[in-house]
Amino acid sequence: MTHPIAVFDSGLGGLTVLRALRARLPHEDYFYFADTRFLPYGDRPETFLRERGVAIAEALVRRGAKALVIACNTATAAAAEAIRAAVDLPIVALEPGVKPAALASRSGVIGVLATTRTLASERFQRLVGNHGGGTQVIAQPCPGLAEAIEREGPDSPAVATLLDGFVAPLAVAGADVVVLGCTHYPWVAEAISRRLPAGVTLLDTGEAVARQLERLLLAGALQGGGDGRLMVATSGSPAAVIATVDRLWGEHLPVEHWEP
Repeated sequence: MTHPIAVFDSGLGGLTVLRALRARLPHEDYFYFADTRFLPYGDRPETFLRERGVAIAEALVRRGAKALVIACNTATAAAAEAIRAAVDLPIVALEPGVKPAALASRSGVIGVLATTRTLASERFQRLVGNHGGGTQVIAQPCPGLAEAIEREGPDSPAVATLLDGFVAPLAVAGADVVVLGCTHYPWVAEAISRRLPAGVTLLDTGEAVARQLERLLLAGALQGGGDGRLMVATSGSPAAVIATVDRLWGEHLPVEHWEP
């Protein structure tokens, strides 16, 4: 694996993005890094996230990455601009899909489920200001949900209790499009849908990220050269991550320890 596409997240929610990438670009090699030593990012200061994001990106360049996907809305909000300034790579950064949600809404009310840090960021406020005009945006912070999905499992009672509290305000407000503003949330998309009225659309940005990455690779003549290999690494405990990967991914993947 000489020049993989690097994908990084605070944890394993970004596996939902990785799945979309591999579906669209199956012959590329991928290096997925879960920074679980510092999970959850949503509780970290913005200065720390910016410095950490740059350190990870620079280490991935040294590792030979040919492109970078920031598969974490919180890291995007805090660090994407600093990362783009620090490294010379094609970069795709996740952000909540406010624009497509506003365009798709019939009721004029959209909901955004995301971490507290993402919703409080200047980047998110700009996103709403630029693309949410004429639409009521219900920004619903979901503290603890990403961590519960990883540690307890998507079908756990702990996750169900959190979803009961976080989804209800969106249903009451009449949102007809709900943005999944964290990469962990697609793991519980069906459970979210069950708590919303029939006909509400859930918007996940994984496929849009894959399309954008494909465009950047083509533009830079960087597409191809791999054979579909996948490596997974963590800054935390590989044993703990292996168990979570097996549960979420649905198959066993080896995990190495790597510290940027």
